[in-house]
Amino acid sequence: MHISEGVLSPIILISGTLLSAGGVAVGLRKMDYSKIPEVAVMSSAFFVASLIHIPIGPVSTHLILNGLVGILLGWMAFPSILVALFLQAILFQFGGLTTLGINTLIMSLPAVIVYYLFGYLIRKSGRIATFAGFLAGFFAVAIAGIIMGLSLLGTGEEFMSIVKVVILSHIPVMIVEGIITALCVVFLKKVKPELISA
Repeated sequence: MHISEGVLSPIILISGTLLSAGGVAVGLRKMDYSKIPEVAVMSSAFFVASLIHIPIGPVSTHLILNGLVGILLGWMAFPSILVALFLQAILFQFGGLTTLGINTLIMSLPAVIVYYLFGYLIRKSGRIATFAGFLAGFFAVAIAGIIMGLSLLGTGEEFMSIVKVVILSHIPVMIVEGIITALCVVFLKKVKPELISA
C-alpha cells in the first residue's frame, strides 16, 4: 500500500508530511528508553511483513501489521513505522522519500485509531480480547486503504478506479491481518501480558 513518487499533488504530499511530523513528535514524546527495544522490534516486524508480496488478480498485496503495531505502541507507532518505511524506500525503492510523509500517515494513523478503539477491550481477559484483536487488525488495514484512497482522490478523480481495485484487493489482507493480530494478542497475553497491559 505504498504510494510511489510522482503520483500525488504537492498539497497532499505537504499535508501528509506535516501531519506525520506531528504524529512522530507525539510518539517520540511518549517514548522512554525502556520502550526503545519494543519499538525497534515492531518496526522490524512491519518492515519484514511488508516485503512478502502476494499476487491477487492484477495487483499484489502484502501483510502490514499496523494494527498489531498500534495496539502495542499507540502513538509510538508513528516513529516505528517511519523508520521501517524509510528503510524500505532507500533499500528497495518501495514508496519514496517525497512520499515518506503521506505513506507514514497512511500506515500510522490507523494504528493509533485502533489503539484507542480496541486497546481497552484487548486488555480485558477472555474471548472479547481475541475478538478485539481481530477487529484491530482488520480495521487498521481498512482505514489505511480509506486514507490512501482519499489521498489519491484528493489529487484527481481519475484515480477512482485504482482506489476501488486497491481496497477490494485488500479485503483478504484485512481478514488475514485480523486473524494474525488476534493470535498475537492471545500469545502475548500468555507469555508477556505486560506488553498488552501497558
